[in-house]
Amino acid sequence: MIDVIVIGAGASGLVTAIVSARRGKRVLILEKNNKVGKKLLATGNGKCNITNQRPTLERFYSENPKFIHEVFNGYGYQSIKQFFKSIGLELIEAKEGKVFPMSLQASSVVELLVAECQQLGVEIRCEIEVQQVKKVANSYEITHNKGVEKSKALVIATGHLSAPQLGGVDVGVSFAKRLGHRIIKPFPTLVQLTSPMKKLDRMAGVKVESRVTLKTKDNKIVQKQGDVLFTSYGISGLAILDISRFVMVELFSKKSVILSIDLMPKMSHEQLLALMRKSLVKKSSKPLTTWLQGFINKKLIIPILEPLKLENATVGSITSNIKELEKIVTEIKNFKFEVNGSKGYKGAEVATGGVDTKEVNPKIMESKKHKGLYFTGEVLDVDGDRGGFNLHFAWVCGLRAGKSI
Repeated sequence: MIDVIVIGAGASGLVTAIVSARRGKRVLILEKNNKVGKKLLATGNGKCNITNQRPTLERFYSENPKFIHEVFNGYGYQSIKQFFKSIGLELIEAKEGKVFPMSLQASSVVELLVAECQQLGVEIRCEIEVQQVKKVANSYEITHNKGVEKSKALVIATGHLSAPQLGGVDVGVSFAKRLGHRIIKPFPTLVQLTSPMKKLDRMAGVKVESRVTLKTKDNKIVQKQGDVLFTSYGISGLAILDISRFVMVELFSKKSVILSIDLMPKMSHEQLLALMRKSLVKKSSKPLTTWLQGFINKKLIIPILEPLKLENATVGSITSNIKELEKIVTEIKNFKFEVNGSKGYKGAEVATGGVDTKEVNPKIMESKKHKGLYFTGEVLDVDGDRGGFNLHFAWVCGLRAGKSI
């Protein structure tokens, strides 16, 4: 009988295996993909945003926030840095607290993790699809497409539904449910958003630094700043990924929500109004659509002017009616964009929800229902912001589980 079987050769699964094997355990990893760390290889555009220097609690979400606090207690950035140093991977720090491998290659992270597994005698089998998990007396029986294995301890590190093209699945959640665990309903996050608005094509391809604001049903204001990319299906960009979790929560109870987009966040309303007023020329017959190209992307001009019925106006016409100019500035600083959904798990970096953390011991990642059963990473009801936070959680889960098995 094997000491430890880990289902899933992703971030948390590999670290769990390494730490367990360093403590003398015989470890087998079962991976359904044809290679290890497929999601890891795609993170950070192939550079692997491995963690964040400031993994503060407000950057993470769960129905049980206390669990996150207890998991991270004593496991900050330095703990992760020390672990990777132990396998020969040096890290570099970038803006916004983001941390990358010094090589700036996700493949370095995966290959060094695999090399450490091999050195410790961890067996990794790929293209193994686990079909059933059963507790038999004080051990676990794992049935898969190529046979049956038995182990004293079982680690479910399967990830979740995000990025199915990279192997995202919900089998881990299914196994947990069959073993009596409560599951928090998932939804995609860090995801592009769709819109029912007409004529989206005319804005498609425009990318602009913006501040995006959402007013929630309980009147909370959520704001995110970064680039916004208008697309033929809706809207994307870093600011949109960052606000998508809050939008998806609102869409549980609404058919659509309205985002307010400040297309010029570096200037106040007054500053932009003053700048535009200076360039007005009395009696000018120049079309507003031409004049505004001096300030904003051409493809955004008609969508800004149409709600104001100014798409056919001239510079001269608003020079004599300054209130019209104020309306244009307001529209630029408060551009309304309707959203009714997302691009789903295929476009998502992360899935929310998962195994209810109230049923998992945060100090050792062990099930409170079954001794020897552990959950790590995205299969749990914890998700984080973009910027290395989700991987930080995965590594910490692996360290805690590995040390306790």
